[in-house]
Amino acid sequence: MTDRNQLLFDRAKAVIPGGVNSPVRAFRAVGGTPRFITRAEGPCFWDADGRRYIDYIGSWGPMILGHGHPEVLEAVQAAVRDGFSFGAPTEREIELAEEIIRLLPSLEMVRLVSSGTEAGMSAIRLARGATGRPKIIKFEGCYHGHADALLVKAGSGLATFGHPTSAGVPPEVVQHTLVLEYNNVAQLEAAFAEHGPQIAALMIEPIAGNMNFVRASVPFMRRCRELCTQHGALLVFDEVMTGFRVALGGAQSLYARLIPGFEPDMTVMGKVIGGGMPLAAFGGKRAVMEQLAPLGPVYQAGTLSGNPVATACGLATLRLIQRPGFFEQLAARTRALVEGLKAEADRAGVPFSVDSEGGMFGFFLLPQLPQNYAQVMASDAPRFNRFFHGMLERGVYFAPALYEAGFVSAAHGEAEIEATLQAARAVLATL
Repeated sequence: MTDRNQLLFDRAKAVIPGGVNSPVRAFRAVGGTPRFITRAEGPCFWDADGRRYIDYIGSWGPMILGHGHPEVLEAVQAAVRDGFSFGAPTEREIELAEEIIRLLPSLEMVRLVSSGTEAGMSAIRLARGATGRPKIIKFEGCYHGHADALLVKAGSGLATFGHPTSAGVPPEVVQHTLVLEYNNVAQLEAAFAEHGPQIAALMIEPIAGNMNFVRASVPFMRRCRELCTQHGALLVFDEVMTGFRVALGGAQSLYARLIPGFEPDMTVMGKVIGGGMPLAAFGGKRAVMEQLAPLGPVYQAGTLSGNPVATACGLATLRLIQRPGFFEQLAARTRALVEGLKAEADRAGVPFSVDSEGGMFGFFLLPQLPQNYAQVMASDAPRFNRFFHGMLERGVYFAPALYEAGFVSAAHGEAEIEATLQAARAVLATL
């Protein structure tokens, strides 16, 4: 056998469950053999057979500058020389926290952690501790990490409690989690009418990236804010994916332009703020954040939180994306990609809808953009799988699953976009 990817996959399956350390990497949704990546540069990466791919996952969002940006590399190398980890505070942690707070006006304090799951889990604990209430609301199709209380699917009736979606999660662990339909105002109002005094927090992806790319409508988001305010619940924005990716001020800045006075009470961040290193954060108003240990009764800790190498990478990334015109150029490249894909699909007679914001995008093999998880599930999965593999064979790496958003970096240029559209033209003609 000469396919080194297959050899590595077979070897991995003997020692790693499923051969991967995060399920989507296994290609189970699309079939075939995962590509084992050996190196990356700019908008591309190379697999174990030496094949180059135009990369539209960007480590699932963090690589907004592209791979191996020289100024980020320099910052990381300097940090490594000073030490990998200290288990004690550093000045760079303060600098990163100050930068995040400066860019997101809804925040007054932040706590740095190591992963989006850790940040989401901690935000929920803090919301419950700060309000003294047990229940939380989440929405079907939104993913907030693999904490037990958040691994739930919708119940069988209007505003019913969720049921575990993973073995190992007892039903009593999710009994206080309400799962509602995304963009469904009636369900939202019914949930608050029935459970309002017990709801600690409503957690939402403002642009859901784990059912591909689905926006919360402005009327729906406005109602989320109004009901949380009315009932004393905390509105928690999960911006692990959208934070500093769809706009410099995150998705919350987009809604603030459309809803006067809008801001979330808490924000969960990750991906871009680490620049590809394991780093995440959660933050909010001072009165809430001061409920955290060592000041308050809500406990949270982490040996590698605020890691000096990760903070160097994240700080360099955040500073670079603030350069004039950065997001305007990134958004233009992303629009050129999705509008080009749409044009090619229309030419081939394939149902296709697209959306994008900043450097994040999604496409669906549907005539209209879906508004919730059930509509996303109506996509033509077999046809998507053929599209995915056709593009992969032509050196274009989209997400290996129908339900994942895509990402463009500042390193993607006209040549990469045009090569992608040429590949799409050939593949869509076969669908």
